[in-house]
Amino acid sequence: MMTTTGGDATLFEESFTITNIDQSKYDRVARIYATSTDNQTVISLDVNVELFPCQVSEGINVVLATSLALDGSKDDEKGWRDNKKGVHPETSLAEMFDYVCHGKIYKFEDGEDGQTIKAYVSFGGLLMSLEGPYKKLSPLRVEYAYLLVKK
Repeated sequence: MMTTTGGDATLFEESFTITNIDQSKYDRVARIYATSTDNQTVISLDVNVELFPCQVSEGINVVLATSLALDGSKDDEKGWRDNKKGVHPETSLAEMFDYVCHGKIYKFEDGEDGQTIKAYVSFGGLLMSLEGPYKKLSPLRVEYAYLLVKK
């Protein structure tokens, strides 16, 4: 697994294969289901399919981070969208990914076996659940995080 950020800004990074896509509720939003390449972690994620079209069996790389700064430093007060794309390439992690959201980690549940944990995150109403080994997901015990996804 490659680490994309310096410092300790990266909370979670994993490669997944999309196993199912449910677009039955909304026109532009689909809930994708995916399993990590090591089969230890599963994710369900609501995505805007106009911005990030997906297909079953496609691979995606998912990162959760506390900052978009390449050196892992805290974000400054201006929003990440204020950085004009292409003016200063690679000035933030957002430049290196296809789909970026900011959200709140709002709930945790312990798995029935005592070895896994499930984290829930809301990105302005688009939801994500991530279930896997406690060791992999325990860094998610922060309030806010960026979701970065690329194919």
